[in-house]
Amino acid sequence: MNIDIQARGFELTEGLREHTYRRLKFATDWAMDDVKTIKVRLSDINGPRGGEDKRCLIQIPMAKKQQIVIQDTEADLYIAIDKAINRAEQLLAKRIGRIKEHAHVKVHHLAYDEEVLISK
Repeated sequence: MNIDIQARGFELTEGLREHTYRRLKFATDWAMDDVKTIKVRLSDINGPRGGEDKRCLIQIPMAKKQQIVIQDTEADLYIAIDKAINRAEQLLAKRIGRIKEHAHVKVHHLAYDEEVLISK
């Protein structure tokens, strides 16, 4: 899995990069078969003025589906990262679960149709 982390408007420290990478890897490693790339964009919207302006944007392209886009903005960038990753993990599990459930329904219908054709 390729995890691309970039900062906009400030210098990305090694500690911040490591925290983001470690948390994201832990939250999404189970989905390696379904997810090839994750993009993380960290930004400071107001710059030195402060306030709740630290943003974490996560983009996860999904094969044959719309991409997952999660954004969180907080006063503390580490909190924004953690909240965005938690939401991304939940949405990713939901999407992958639906894809696999839909694939299972198709296989089940195909097997049923084959039985009907054989018995006729």
